[in-house]
Amino acid sequence: MVTIVFIVWMLFFDQRDFFQQKERATELRKVEDAKKYYQKEIDLTKKQLDNLQNNPAAIEKFARERYLLRREGEEVYLFEDTLHTATK
Repeated sequence: MVTIVFIVWMLFFDQRDFFQQKERATELRKVEDAKKYYQKEIDLTKKQLDNLQNNPAAIEKFARERYLLRREGEEVYLFEDTLHTATK
């Protein structure tokens, strides 16, 4: 009888009950997944920064794509991707 009361107490009424522990484990997994995602993003950004700092062609490509810059006398044509914008 004491064992059953103890188990019921630990499962439902204790400060660190079974359900709360399960919820915290789920939350921990989510946080660890987010940490992995952001670490990958940081690594990618560091590679891009290193490339921009050491490669003049990369700087030009970045400026053209990001800020729509062009050389003197060049014409720039922008194409809208209607396939992907229609589905969003």
